[in-house]
Amino acid sequence: MRKILVTLFTIIGLTSCGDYQKALKSEDVSVKFAKGTELYDAGKYSKANRLFVQIVPNYRGKPQAEKLMFMYSNTFYMMRDYSLSAYQFERFADAYPKSEKAEEAQFLSAKSYYMLSPVYSKEQKETREALEKLQIFIDKYPESTYLAQVNEMVKELDYKLEKKDFEIAKQYNRVSDYEASIKAFDNFLLQFPGSVLKEEAMFYRLDSAYKLAINSTERKKEARVDNALSLCGSFKRYFPNSEHSDEIENMNTELTVLSQQYQNKS
Repeated sequence: MRKILVTLFTIIGLTSCGDYQKALKSEDVSVKFAKGTELYDAGKYSKANRLFVQIVPNYRGKPQAEKLMFMYSNTFYMMRDYSLSAYQFERFADAYPKSEKAEEAQFLSAKSYYMLSPVYSKEQKETREALEKLQIFIDKYPESTYLAQVNEMVKELDYKLEKKDFEIAKQYNRVSDYEASIKAFDNFLLQFPGSVLKEEAMFYRLDSAYKLAINSTERKKEARVDNALSLCGSFKRYFPNSEHSDEIENMNTELTVLSQQYQNKS
């Protein structure tokens, strides 16, 4: 019985494969459309795509074009070719704005851009592009059922940009370029005032200001000590229960002593 079943499945597989090859070689676009749709519905997106590629030009302006173009676009998405799915879904949404699939196409186009976003340590051109596309979707479909997913993607992409800028500023601190670090963290805090990295950003900015002050020449030291003390006060106001509190107090004590010495000299 088992041998019979194996043989039967082999025959079915060979027949299906034969039908696919016949469709590929056929000059009848309706045969390719029908077989491509069958394969698409069966989740065989790569094979469906090969058939759809051959017939897309033939269906332009025809009633079946809308269905074909959505399936064609989605085959790229399902094959994880996000560059092409982003492009094709965007074309679909522009070509068929009144389609019942227009919103889904716009969403999947934006999501394709999101999928192209690299890790935060790399250049973030694709991340910014994805954020732009997601915002277009939000503006166009403010009541969409996809909105929760879109907002999560926006949150994740925003964090990548924050993390990128944070790590650049932190790197200046690591290599002892404290002036560049302070400036970079100033810009970070202005650009991302609600960032989850705000506490760490303010700490490393203070750390840079403290190290810059105590290592300065006498001519610049007093002003830099006062600036570091000011940042100490700001940090303690924002984060009174920080895990960095002990370290901040040690900085504050040393800076206060230095500041008082300058006041006594005046």
